[in-house]
Amino acid sequence: MLLPQLSVPGADLPVRAVLPDVVDAVRSRGTAVLVAPPGSGKTSLLPLALGDALEGTIIVAEPRRMATRAAAARLATLVGEPLGQRIGYAMRGERSGGKGLRVEVVTTGLLVRRLQQNPDLPGVAAIVIDECHERHLDADLLLAFCVDIRANLREDLAIVATSATPETIRLSRTLGTDCPAPVITASAALFDVAIEWAPPPVAVPLLPGGRVDPRLLDHVAAVVQRALTENDGDVLVFVPGEAEISGVTRRLAGQNVLPLFGRQSRAEQERALAPAATRRVVVTTSVAESSLTVPGVRVVVDSGLAREPRTDQSRGLGALVTCRVSRSSADQRAGRAGREAPGRVYRCWSATDHSHLDDHPAPEIAIADLASFALDLAAWGAPAGDGLTLLEAPPAVAMTTATELLRRLDALDDNGRITARGRQMAAIGAHPRLARALLDGTPRVGADRAREVVAMLSDDSGRDFGDDLPARWRALRRGEDRGATARWREETKRLSRSATTGDPLGGDGVRPALDGPTHRGTRGVPDDLAVGTVVGLAYPDRIARVRAADSATYQMSGGTGAALDPQSPLRTTTWLAIAAADRAPGRADARIRSAAPIDEQTARNIAGDLLSTTDQIRWDDGRIVTRRVEALGAIVLNDVPLANPDRLVVQAAVRDGIRRSGLSVLRWSEAALALRERLAFCHAHLGAPWPAVDDEALLADLDEWLGTDLTSVRGSRDLARIDVASALRRLLPWPAATRFGELAPQRLQVPSGSEVRLAYDGVEPPVLAVKLQEVFGWTATPAVADGRVPVVLHLLSPARRPVAITSDLASFWKQGYPQVRADLRARYPRHPWPEDPLTAIPTKRPKPRR
Repeated sequence: MLLPQLSVPGADLPVRAVLPDVVDAVRSRGTAVLVAPPGSGKTSLLPLALGDALEGTIIVAEPRRMATRAAAARLATLVGEPLGQRIGYAMRGERSGGKGLRVEVVTTGLLVRRLQQNPDLPGVAAIVIDECHERHLDADLLLAFCVDIRANLREDLAIVATSATPETIRLSRTLGTDCPAPVITASAALFDVAIEWAPPPVAVPLLPGGRVDPRLLDHVAAVVQRALTENDGDVLVFVPGEAEISGVTRRLAGQNVLPLFGRQSRAEQERALAPAATRRVVVTTSVAESSLTVPGVRVVVDSGLAREPRTDQSRGLGALVTCRVSRSSADQRAGRAGREAPGRVYRCWSATDHSHLDDHPAPEIAIADLASFALDLAAWGAPAGDGLTLLEAPPAVAMTTATELLRRLDALDDNGRITARGRQMAAIGAHPRLARALLDGTPRVGADRAREVVAMLSDDSGRDFGDDLPARWRALRRGEDRGATARWREETKRLSRSATTGDPLGGDGVRPALDGPTHRGTRGVPDDLAVGTVVGLAYPDRIARVRAADSATYQMSGGTGAALDPQSPLRTTTWLAIAAADRAPGRADARIRSAAPIDEQTARNIAGDLLSTTDQIRWDDGRIVTRRVEALGAIVLNDVPLANPDRLVVQAAVRDGIRRSGLSVLRWSEAALALRERLAFCHAHLGAPWPAVDDEALLADLDEWLGTDLTSVRGSRDLARIDVASALRRLLPWPAATRFGELAPQRLQVPSGSEVRLAYDGVEPPVLAVKLQEVFGWTATPAVADGRVPVVLHLLSPARRPVAITSDLASFWKQGYPQVRADLRARYPRHPWPEDPLTAIPTKRPKPRR
């Protein structure tokens, strides 16, 4: 019997009433969804009830290490046994209990790796996936794997998903293979929670880069002081991160303040989670929203902020971003005050602001780096999730980015299937970048140093030492931060066991990940360079070179700029391997969070696939630039003039330059412009075979009409010497071109005998501007294009000003000419103005003076 009697303290919780329904659903359907708010007992009582009802081990998957330990300890207390007897736990590098456990609490990530190695799970009766509403990536993946196992391997394996929020339609449908899984809902927490809206007196927005304004921390501390005077019991304070925990703790000097966050030592966490005889203030992050119980809490003070991971997919940069909490998260935080008695929550924002919050936080699959996720899918035999039932499809861009990275690391083949190296990387139990750094760093810097640096990078330990990663490493070795050092040593030992015992998860039975001899030939590599080498192997796209002497800004090989803090001890380093950098919205350069020195030769060696040598022949502002460029990604290593550039490539660059700059870079003489207009006229009115000569057509057919003239071009001066008119004549279609002068004549002979130029304007009829006296006797309007297009006559006065515009001479002589004659004969008496222009002799000369 595991489920304690009602007389046992903590055994009478709201979820107990629905446990029979959950057990019935599991027995009849094999799956169930249990909806219960934080504090209702789902994590404490459900595994014990399943253990009593089913033969075999019950595995409970928790999203966080802290919650895993705490849940196991709570379960052991309820059954009245020490940890490791029938109740145990396991996480990466740490476990309690061995064979014969009835209930084992594990982290979701660890269970995913177990399933990868042994999906049959012999001896396991049921898996409880706790806190599914938090939508962690590992939990989504675990759920998909479990559904696949039930459908194809273990129909008898029971799966129960728990959620603290009632939005379970998608979860129920995903869990049920043939029909949705039954949803059982437990009542709310036993006690009411009163809400106090406590916004700052003046609005305090986030600072640039998502930093928290110190004035908000002042306000949070003030609200805590108010809560202490207005209420009994302990106070639980939610802030976004460790820096804010430290800031609020300093502001509450004199109070019994305990911090609670994921990177603490186990002893520090247990101190915050244990009952206390004296009143206290526990300052924590989102880690305590739903999966942890902090005893004695009657009051919650909520800053209204959370910190979530975000990935810039285009630049490959990840960061923790400060954001407003969602309404569902705020409700879960508030519920922590009502677990043991009526409580109160002080929200450091207004009711109006609350109405504008998002309903739920973004699921991690929508915002995170998906490299590990994609590798796990491929290791499962479902590249990109093909054939799996996921709660939500991964974003296409993020999934493509992850897959491309894994291909570059040789973890996936061109078809997206996992390679032997990829399986080796997956078994290490670290991000694929870090797994690659461990595999390839071992022969370069030695196994011990490679493991130590990878362990440091995986935990980001020692962040108080700033951006200097070698300094962090030395501090960890000296043990300056006991909690960080303990975690770092645990992870280093785990990586070492993976090499020597084939168990990278600390006795969890996963096959060997790598061999780890100490490479004696690597002892000549200095420690600082060893750190840079491992970091560069993990992040070759973040190898960076300083942009200019005495500059704190760098160019990363991936293309993004990056900047050091001006006071950084790394500021005199020419080359860096950057482990962490984030870029604030609106800023061109990322901010370097952690890095290590490296040299150019090492950068060339470890990022050789980024090396390239190219001949750059390009048009640059009216001139041809020819260079030979050697680059490491976006970092230019050498740039020298190219002595003998390929003529064909030069011509291609000129063509490209003309297309980008436009035809105006050519020198268009009057003859060239006139020829172009005549060709355009023929194309418009006669069609094929007469070619189009608009800008788009000419730019598209540069080779046809301008090709041979480009062979000697090196710049704008050479372009100016091209005879564009001669080049255009190459477009004349033969044999139709023999009639070009007839179809679109340059000049027309008028009755006076003059040869007058026709003015063409593309599709418009050509214009003949001629003195009126030169066309006496001309009764029919001339036409071109085989008589299809009448010419537009601009009849001019003796002063060469238009007195009439017409395409109908016969009509003009009858109707327009009499008025023109009356208006102008007195003004121009030396020019003839006959009454009958049709019989008058045309002339271009005035009468001689008397």
